[in-house]
Amino acid sequence: MTKIFLIRHGETVDANSRRYKGHIDIALSDNGVAQVTRLSDYISSNAGEGSDVPIGAVYCSDLSRARKSAEIIAGPLGLKPVVNIGLKERNFGVWEGLTFDEIKEKWPDAFDSWAANPVEFSPMEGESTLEVKDRAMKTFNEIISKHEGESIALVAHGGINRVILCELLGIPLENIFRIEQDFAAMNEIELWDYPVVKKINYVV
Repeated sequence: MTKIFLIRHGETVDANSRRYKGHIDIALSDNGVAQVTRLSDYISSNAGEGSDVPIGAVYCSDLSRARKSAEIIAGPLGLKPVVNIGLKERNFGVWEGLTFDEIKEKWPDAFDSWAANPVEFSPMEGESTLEVKDRAMKTFNEIISKHEGESIALVAHGGINRVILCELLGIPLENIFRIEQDFAAMNEIELWDYPVVKKINYVV
């Protein structure tokens, strides 16, 4: 059995603006650091040294909000995060840096179509949901192949985590917005002959 702790980074600066950040590099807020520190304490107590299969590797996106979160989680485990750009958040194209309200005002039909079916419609000049799925699952499977029978942590982003969870659970990608991923949320996954999700959107 391989165990994966799939984690979303902590709260970022300007998180309350409901803005698509995508590939924009933005730092954790002080609250985000506190959120991830609580999660790190939980993980260290439950999956660190002394557990049946302690976490042996921590991977993260190259964006600073994920890297900093991974450093906070990896430190008490005596590990250094491994950066993998395949875990990077979706590129939102011309929508990057804009709030939901700004997008609705400028492209109302496109935003409504995206919300209704994120597979058929995608942010203009950004990645499609199928492109994100191909990238995220290729990265996920490559990492898992290196750690069969081990426990690992992946620190990524809301969009990436939703796609991975949909794929593992057999949920149509049209329904990615039905899975919530709060800041510093953890998803605990066991890979047997098939995936078993033990925790989803768990926040300490």
